[in-house]
Amino acid sequence: MMTRRYELRLPVPPSANRWARLGNGHLYTPAKVLEYQAAVKVRAIVAKCVMIRPPATVAVAMTWYRGRRSGDLDRRIGIALDALQGLVYENDAQVVELHAYRRDDRTDPRLMVTIEEVA
Repeated sequence: MMTRRYELRLPVPPSANRWARLGNGHLYTPAKVLEYQAAVKVRAIVAKCVMIRPPATVAVAMTWYRGRRSGDLDRRIGIALDALQGLVYENDAQVVELHAYRRDDRTDPRLMVTIEEVA
């Protein structure tokens, strides 16, 4: 079996604080989140990602390069994992290994992601 491995350069995800909102008694997904999901989809298509389906599992490594010294790493990676679901892997329950790092880069903020099939 050939192990699949994808490396993606993604935009910085919005904070999880912006993921779901309650308005007029209904939950909705804010425009910034929908825009982020669309951007991730385009990058997955350009990278020619073929979805990794269960029972295969995946290891994910993420490095968030912040443009300014604020924001929590854990509030960003969940958004990115959810955005990759249905594109690179079928369900984020397939993630059995996760490594996340935060670095600073004022001139080039980004999220670098590596997804590797492990079983």
